[in-house]
This record gives sequence, structure tokens and C-alpha cells, in this order.
Amino acid sequence: MQFGPELWLFAAALGTSLLGGVLGMASGIFIVPLLTMFGRVDIHTAIGASLISVIACSCGSAAPFLKQRLTNIRLAILLETATTSGALCGVFLAGLIPTEYLFFLFALILLLSAQQMLTRRKESAPAQDSYAARRVPLGMILMYGAGLISALLGIGSGVLKIPAMDTALRLPIKVSSATSNFMIGVTAAASAAAYFARGEIATSVAAPIALGSVVGAVLGARVLMGVPAPRLRVMFIGILLLLAAQMLLAAFGINLIGRGS
Repeated sequence: MQFGPELWLFAAALGTSLLGGVLGMASGIFIVPLLTMFGRVDIHTAIGASLISVIACSCGSAAPFLKQRLTNIRLAILLETATTSGALCGVFLAGLIPTEYLFFLFALILLLSAQQMLTRRKESAPAQDSYAARRVPLGMILMYGAGLISALLGIGSGVLKIPAMDTALRLPIKVSSATSNFMIGVTAAASAAAYFARGEIATSVAAPIALGSVVGAVLGARVLMGVPAPRLRVMFIGILLLLAAQMLLAAFGINLIGRGS
């Protein structure tokens, strides 16, 4: 199978990882459609390469965020236990629940997250160096659900983690993005091990994507630190609404970007 030139894969990974690094999202939500639609890559190979990209993004953006003290490491470790547990349950449940129902549920969650983030935008946001995480038990429940749904749909959980940390835990938006970036690599590593064991990670695809992802993540982290918090919130709300529209269409069998090979 022809996967396309390495330069195209590198450029695609760089662009999507840059956007993901700015928003604190896993770039896999963009890479998988690109590979399956334009590169004609098998969906399982695309997901395997996407997981490698997520790990690379997390590693590449970790240093700048940690240097600026945006990442809440203690909270990330606590929340990751719930996210990983949810992801493992999602792996076992995969195939039992009709995909159409999952798409519809995911779209509703994205719309609710966008509404909550838009509502909070009108409130006074806490300073990045003086905040306290609130309602941690609720945050743990939401993180479990984020891991569960993302594992069922094969989509990075950062798109659900950030709204949960922003609205439930009341973290500053940049802290939410940086902490999400730190967490997504851990979840992806567990999933990548399973794909590697099944032989579904093609090095010819994963290698240039990993390299492009590291470069894009580093650039995205630097861009995030310079983007005003209100503008970052508006960008993320826009992404949530676009993804929600895509999921609703998929729930009714309308695939604009395709999920197959």
C-alpha cells in the first residue's frame, strides 16, 4: 500500500500538532481523517500512527509548559488515574455499543461543553498563578467519562478534558490546556502498546508523523503562551462546535471526512 511521501506526512503532522498544541488537544482527531481521506491509509494504521503522534505531542510540549509552570502535575496524575480507567473500560466495551449512538452522545457532550465554556467566559477567570482546583470528585467522574468515550470512538480525550477542567474544576484556560497536554500522552501510551502488539503501527507512516508532531507541538506550546486567554477560549469553543456538527452528521450516516480506508 502506498502511504504517500514522507514530506507530506511530516507537514500534515506538523500542522495538526501545532493546532493541537495551542488548544491542548490530541492531534489525532485531525490526523486520522487526513490519513484516511487523503492518504488512503487503513483506519487501524491511521489510529496507530495517531497514537504515536499524541505521545510525541505530549512529550514535545511538556518542557515549555513545565518551564512556565502552567502544568499542574499533581492534579494531572490524580485525574489520569480516572481517565486511564475509563479508557480501559472503553476498550472492553468497543464493538458492543452501536457507533451511531456513540456519535450522537459525543456530539451532545461537545455541545454542552461549548455552552458551559461560553457561559464561563462571561465570568472573571482566576489568575494563572493563584487558583485552586474545585469539585475534584466531579472532575474525576468527568475524566473517567472522557477516557471511556474517547476509547470507544478512537478520538483523543483532550477535547473533553479541557472543558471538564475549565468548567468543573474552574482552572484557568491555559492551565487546562497545558495539563491536558501533559495527560494525553499517558493515555495514548497505553493504547499504543496494544496497537503495537497487534502489528498495526507502520513505521513508514508513524516515523515522519512522530517527527512532525514533535516540531508542531513545540511551536504550538510557544504560541499558546502568547495567545490571550479569551481568544484561546473562543478558538476552543469554535473547534468544539465544528466537531459536534461532524459527530451529528456521522450519527446519521453522513461522513464528510470518512472513517474508513
